[in-house]
Amino acid sequence: MSAVTQRVIRAEEAGWRFDRWCREHFPQLPHGALQKLLRTGQFRIDGKRVKADMRLEKGQTVRVPPLPAADMRPAEPRSAPRLTAEDAAYIRSLVLYQDEYLIALDKPAGLAVQGGSGTTRHVDGMLDAFTRKGERPRLVHRLDRDTSGVLVVARTAAAATALAFAFQQHKVRKLYWAILIRGPERNDGMINLALAKGGPAGQEKMRPHKGDDSRNARSIFRVLARAGKVAAWTALMPLTGRTHQLRVHCAAIGAPILGDGKYGGREAHPDGAPKGLMLHARELDLPHPVRGRLRIQADPPPAFRKALDWLGLEAPELPGASLAEWPDKVI
Repeated sequence: MSAVTQRVIRAEEAGWRFDRWCREHFPQLPHGALQKLLRTGQFRIDGKRVKADMRLEKGQTVRVPPLPAADMRPAEPRSAPRLTAEDAAYIRSLVLYQDEYLIALDKPAGLAVQGGSGTTRHVDGMLDAFTRKGERPRLVHRLDRDTSGVLVVARTAAAATALAFAFQQHKVRKLYWAILIRGPERNDGMINLALAKGGPAGQEKMRPHKGDDSRNARSIFRVLARAGKVAAWTALMPLTGRTHQLRVHCAAIGAPILGDGKYGGREAHPDGAPKGLMLHARELDLPHPVRGRLRIQADPPPAFRKALDWLGLEAPELPGASLAEWPDKVI
């Protein structure tokens, strides 16, 4: 058995799930053994219990409990899947903006940002295409697999630290476009509902919840155009960054996102509607690591445009489609 050790989360690990961090540092620790150590509180972060899906922050201290010697043997070097010329060309085709500090990509719906169980093709696995002087770009935030739009990656460790801090401190303004079933009752407002993960094992999802395990979550919405009582093209600004926040919030007010069966059930798939989750990360306004602020937009994908056409919506009828039409600061 090894002794108790302490490890500090590095800048490039900020935003990782804790179970991913464990896989990287202790690749031979079986999943079942990790779950048992988490259940019994033997892994701790800054003295507190930790869950497998907890997101890490730079500078946190992890208490690593004694682990079986067999589990602590250095793992055999894992050969990373070779980046194909096709994937390198593909990821480069998604570039919206790039400089020596960061790259903004137009992530398509259906492409995961990171790998996971059964996921072998993802954005993180293609970032080698942008490696310069031996330095590989780093993820600094995430989008759901089925959400399209602006995704930013850092090109250097220093840029990753600056950008990760900006996201954690809510210094990044994000604007999403969504098509909501029925639409909100009002044309604008705030959804303030704390969220927590719950549900049977293997079917967990985020839910509105008030309790010790819940986290504050706030989203602002503005209706851009309505298709009668059928649906509404809506702009969404998350003020916090919880898992599936916009999807849960919209469903909670009785206006689930078109195509979101996970949170909207069958009514999220009306007859004749185009397929796909109609949630698009339209615009980011963020502090550049070295010069002022940077605003980046991504046009909606063909599926989103097809959904607008299906509803007979051509252009926004109310303000709010761009961050330029929102106040610089919101509550």
